[in-house]
Amino acid sequence: MVEVVLEARGLRCGYDGREVVAGVDVALRRGEFLGLIGPNGSGKTTLLRALAGRLVATAGEVLLDGAAMRSLRRRDVARALAVVPQLSSPPFEFTVGEIVAMGRTPHLGRLQPEGPDDRAAIDLAMALTNVGPLAERPVTELSGGEFQRVVIARALAQEAPVMLLDEPAAHLDIGHQVEIFDLLLRLNREEQRSILCVSHDLNLAARYCDRLIAMTDGRVCAEGSPAEVLTEERVSQLYGCAVRIEPGPGGRPNVSPLSAALDAAPAGDAR
Repeated sequence: MVEVVLEARGLRCGYDGREVVAGVDVALRRGEFLGLIGPNGSGKTTLLRALAGRLVATAGEVLLDGAAMRSLRRRDVARALAVVPQLSSPPFEFTVGEIVAMGRTPHLGRLQPEGPDDRAAIDLAMALTNVGPLAERPVTELSGGEFQRVVIARALAQEAPVMLLDEPAAHLDIGHQVEIFDLLLRLNREEQRSILCVSHDLNLAARYCDRLIAMTDGRVCAEGSPAEVLTEERVSQLYGCAVRIEPGPGGRPNVSPLSAALDAAPAGDAR
């Protein structure tokens, strides 16, 4: 039987009395790379925040390693679960090394200095994300791709076996997108990190994830392998756009949007 490390049961939550996630059941299995997809406003980020314990549910519960998250200390949750939020502006002029070192906070007592194990975890996290050469640079001077790698490095320094990521490749160029997802796949395969990743890029999700969960209107509408979830009919209904789906790398589905305007344009006129 496959072990579940993070689970939502009948989860309902939202903001200011407005329900955004409406009775969702989700399970992340140990060692799994799980993708969460769906259109804007479908509840993906809200669900991720609730799974991370950063948003209180109005009904249902979140279980971490079988224990109700509401019964756990924040420090214990942070040791077991690391979160990479959507790309945001760098906070103040901390250096890269200082940001990554913040990942060790759950392992240190109040005012306790870093020890050899902490330094080793920080150095390894920076090495895995290739940000070591940037250690003394203020994060305010980094590109979006560099800063995203720093945020991931901070999560790695936590040494948490479960990682939740919200659009880790958003706003990045194609080279950095592949770099980020290659890193996540390596962490998943080589270090057995259990990963739940929100992605708007269906082709990245299809190529890298073991399983996909699709959401719409705050509910799960489909889950299964990328080939089972990413059908032309379902994707068209979810996103309101006609698509063609063909076999891509490794036989995984490759999604291409169709455009009536481009199809009608004379050859050479498409911009």
